[in-house]
This record gives sequence, C-alpha cells and structure tokens, in this order.
Amino acid sequence: MLGKVSDSFKEQLREKGYKLTVQRQAVLDVISEHEGEHMSSEEIYENVKKNYPDIGLATVYRTLILLNQLGLIYKIDFDDGRSRYELNRENEDHRHHHLICTECGSVEEVEEDLLEALENQIFDNKGFIVKNHKVQFYGICKKCGENMKSET
Repeated sequence: MLGKVSDSFKEQLREKGYKLTVQRQAVLDVISEHEGEHMSSEEIYENVKKNYPDIGLATVYRTLILLNQLGLIYKIDFDDGRSRYELNRENEDHRHHHLICTECGSVEEVEEDLLEALENQIFDNKGFIVKNHKVQFYGICKKCGENMKSET
C-alpha cells in the first residue's frame, strides 16, 4: 500500500509543480505506517521528528494541507478540538464510519456501508446519486461500558 500511495503522491506532486521532499515523504510514511490511528498533526509531527529531528511543525502542517488537497489523506473532525488525519483508501466507495467514545476518546472504524439502503432509497425517490457521506456515532465503547458496570 505504501509504495502505491508514494507513487501516486510523487505523480500528483509533479503534476502540480511540487517536488517530493524528504519531509513530505516522511509525513506520508508516518500516516501510512499508523493507518487507522487517526493521528493529530501534533502526533504526526512527533513521529516524523523521531527520524528527522530538524523538521519543523510548520512543515508538517503545510504537508498535511497539501496531502489533503491532493486527496491522499482525509482531515477528520471528531468534535474534540483537534483535527485528525487518515489515509484515503482508493478502493473505498465511501469513507468508513467512526464510533467515538465520549468517555475515553477512543475511535473505532466501522467498515460496513451502513447507509447503502438509504442511498438507494434517496436515488429512487429523488434521483440523487450519493457519492459520499460522513457518519460519526458518539457513545460509550465496550471497555468503558464494562468499567462503568464494575464501578456500580
């Protein structure tokens, strides 16, 4: 996956007149290596800095903006005051859904397209073709729920 994303990244950068710098590659590598973790820009920065101690936070921010504009990553907001990022999987028809625990802040992905029947109904009734959607469920994860039961 990483090689394919990296090749796509190189190609898109070239088309837009950008160069593939070591810093840009390092940011993309960290996001790819931590796929599914929904890392914040600060977490990405800390991970990149392990191998490239001279990299600046502003460089990471600019790279994240560029990756998002090129469609290689998604910027996600879980209403916790921090933007998070995840890899754009080319084989996904839609972005996946997220389960967000309001107790511990954990985020779990739901891979199934929970809204396919609704999308079909929208098309049948309105002729509207849904290309994508974003669904986030807020609640209490299994672990926190079990901890709450054991405390009572």
